[in-house]
Amino acid sequence: MRKIFLFILTLTLQHAAIFAQKTPINRQLFFTDENVIEVTLTTDLKKIKTDKKVPTWQPANITMGFEDSTIIKEEIRIEPRGEYRKNNCEIASLMFDFKTPTSPKLSPLKKLKMVAGCRTVSVDEEYLLKEYLVYKIYNIISIMSFKVRLLHINFKDSKQKVKAYSQYAFLIEDMSDMSSRNNCREVKKRQFQQEATNRRHMTLVGLFQYMIGNTDWSVPKYHNIKLMVPKNDTFALPYTIPYDFDYCGLVDATYAVPNEELGIRSVRDRLYRGFERSQDELDEAVNIFKERKGRIMLTINSFTLLSEKTRKNMASYLEDFYKTIDNKRTVKSAFISNARTN
Repeated sequence: MRKIFLFILTLTLQHAAIFAQKTPINRQLFFTDENVIEVTLTTDLKKIKTDKKVPTWQPANITMGFEDSTIIKEEIRIEPRGEYRKNNCEIASLMFDFKTPTSPKLSPLKKLKMVAGCRTVSVDEEYLLKEYLVYKIYNIISIMSFKVRLLHINFKDSKQKVKAYSQYAFLIEDMSDMSSRNNCREVKKRQFQQEATNRRHMTLVGLFQYMIGNTDWSVPKYHNIKLMVPKNDTFALPYTIPYDFDYCGLVDATYAVPNEELGIRSVRDRLYRGFERSQDELDEAVNIFKERKGRIMLTINSFTLLSEKTRKNMASYLEDFYKTIDNKRTVKSAFISNARTN
């Protein structure tokens, strides 16, 4: 009887896997799954490495293996993205275009940004995994945040001129999906000063950037910031959505150097880049960080793709932030007395 049951179960699972392969990806569920996707990307790697300044779409064969044994093999398009990485990295971050005639199952994903390590060395992979965690931490702080999906990519050269290599990477949720699930729409090409955005949410963003040690952002310049407004409120001030955290102190990349004008020597030195808030406003935001501390620390400590030493270092850096917000005197000093005035 047991053998018959196992046989039926095996057939059921095989049928489910085959059915899943024929079913297009659900783009909403794609970013709610925590499992790592095993990916093989075959393309002209030399072209990606050399044609950085004038990027063009090029074909790539992608194989994606999911936790439920589903395997999808299709042809998509990719191109280099990110000015710094295009000019300074061995391989730039990429834009994946899944919406092609040759990728019917993956086409619902449309276009997604892929972030990978700057070089093919272990320390750059560590930076990548730490930045992935920063996104996950901000997901805990606010639903108005980009979701990410972790990949393990095997890069293969279609011309067999570049040696194959593997590294972790992650895909970032598209802005249209993130804004839509928050019943908002993106704002573009309209300049907003920081104080002309939603005040409560900007307070939260300012504290988060301080928590992770990030000064590499600007609202009016749209630098590592997206803006969105409620769909049904034409008079509402926009919400600020932060992204791109590889220059923050929590990641602590060797290439990350703060702007000299800020007066700090290292990205590990925290500096509040928000404007002054009242104690009541700060208390409201601070309480959110305090309430979610347990989940944040668990997210770090349970992420075994990073070494225990690295996880302890990240947790320790965040503990210093919590020491600051646990004391009204240090809260006043960091976020009121030393707040921006222009």
